[in-house]
Amino acid sequence: MAKSKPATKTKKKATPLAAAPSAPNVDIGISTGARKEIADGLSHFLADAYTLYLKTHNFHWNVTGPMFNSLHTMFEGQYTEQWGALDEVAERIRALGYNAPGSYAEFVKLTSIPEEPGLSNSADWKEMVRQLVVGNEAVCRTARVTLKTADDGHDDPTVDLMTQRLNTHEKYAWMLRSLLQ
Repeated sequence: MAKSKPATKTKKKATPLAAAPSAPNVDIGISTGARKEIADGLSHFLADAYTLYLKTHNFHWNVTGPMFNSLHTMFEGQYTEQWGALDEVAERIRALGYNAPGSYAEFVKLTSIPEEPGLSNSADWKEMVRQLVVGNEAVCRTARVTLKTADDGHDDPTVDLMTQRLNTHEKYAWMLRSLLQ
């Protein structure tokens, strides 16, 4: 009987984007290569934004302590706004002629936000806020890369979308960061 090698944990590479099979040729004034690169950036952004959405919603449910009321309300406002924005990002990917990622497995491969242990026993509000600062900052970094790619590809709608998302997530990061000072 052959010995098996110990399993190593490696992050799987994201599969390359394929054009939506049902989409006819797309001719919106952006080259095929640029559309694919922009859609790939948007897919990474969507994965980061969805991961942050889940984390924010989780913390809304599980926050405790002296900051409960204000954080419960703040988290709800943030995850509600984020939920609506996810749809806009996915629809932009579709408008470029590509399928949007939509499964946990795809998001795990694409996100830059690391999975952190749950806070199930005694949720510390400061740790929740810290994680959300880090998550919002990660979303901002991904948005900046995607914005640059879109700008280089002359994709003004994506530039506008990423500018709006940057404004929102920079504000969230600032508001959350101020709670830790």
